[in-house]
Amino acid sequence: MADEVSQVVDQVVERVRARLQAFKAGTEEPCTAAKPTGASENDCDDGGCNACANHDTCATVGAIREGAARISPDKVRTSADIAPYIDHTLLKADATREEVLKLCDEARKYGFATVCLNSVNIGTAARALHGSKVLPIAVVGFPLGASMPSAKAFETREAVRCGAREIDTVINIGALKTRDYGLMLSDLEAVVQAAKPWPVKVILETSQLTNEEKVIGCALSKAAGAAFVKTSTGFGGGGATAEDVALMRKVVGDELGVKASGGVRTTEDAMKMIAAGANRIGASASVAIVTGTKSNSKY
Repeated sequence: MADEVSQVVDQVVERVRARLQAFKAGTEEPCTAAKPTGASENDCDDGGCNACANHDTCATVGAIREGAARISPDKVRTSADIAPYIDHTLLKADATREEVLKLCDEARKYGFATVCLNSVNIGTAARALHGSKVLPIAVVGFPLGASMPSAKAFETREAVRCGAREIDTVINIGALKTRDYGLMLSDLEAVVQAAKPWPVKVILETSQLTNEEKVIGCALSKAAGAAFVKTSTGFGGGGATAEDVALMRKVVGDELGVKASGGVRTTEDAMKMIAAGANRIGASASVAIVTGTKSNSKY
C-alpha cells in the first residue's frame, strides 16, 4: 500500500512540475515551450495551440496584454472588504474565557468569516456565536501535527460535537519528510472522515518544507478530501508568504481553497495574500487589518 501511494505521489509531483514549467514558459514572449510531439512550427499560428501544454497560460497572458485584469477577487478594494476572508484567530495557550468572548464579539461586529480556536474553547464560542453567520473553527493536532491519527480523529469528533463547523489540522510533518505517504494520507483521511459533513483545512507548515514537499503535501491533502490547504500554524518559526500561497494555488487549482496564516498583520499583508491566490486569511490582527491600523499581534 505504501509503495502504491508513493508511486501515485511521484506521478502527481511530475505533473505539477510540468504544470509549473508551463506556467513559467507561458509568461515569456514568444512562447518558448517545446512543441508537442508531432506539432509543426506553425501550430501556434494555425489553431494547433490547443495541443500545447502551455495553451491555458498563453491565453491568460494574452488576455492580460489586451487589458484584462488578473483573475482575482476584484471587489477587494479597501481594508473593510477583507473581512469576509478572515478567520479571526486566538490560539495562545493561556486564552481566557473573556478573551474568547471578545474574539466572538469582534467577529460579529466586523463580519469575519469565522473564529479559529483551540478545541477546548469551541463550546464557548459556539454558544456565543449562536444565531450569527460567523462559524467556529477548531484546530486539531495543533501545533506539531505529531499526534496519532486516531487521536486527531477523536479530537475532531469532539470538536464537532461541541459546535466546530470547520477543522484545521496539522499534517504529520515527519511522515512527509520521510516519504511515508501512506501514513500521512491515512492521518488526513481520518480527520476528514471524522469531520464530516464539515470542511477540513490542512496546515502544511510551509516554512519547514521544501518546494517539492509543499507540492506533495498539497497533492495528498487533495487526495484525502480536504477542502483547503493552509500555510502555517504561526508557531513553527515562519509564516505565510505570497510565493507559497501562489505555489499552493497552482497545485490545487480552483478545486480547493488556500488559507494564508502566520504573520499576516496589516491590510497590505492581507491584500498580497489574496492577490497571490488565498481565499481565506488566518490572523489575530484581524481588527487592525480591516480598520487599517497597526497591531502588536504576533500571529
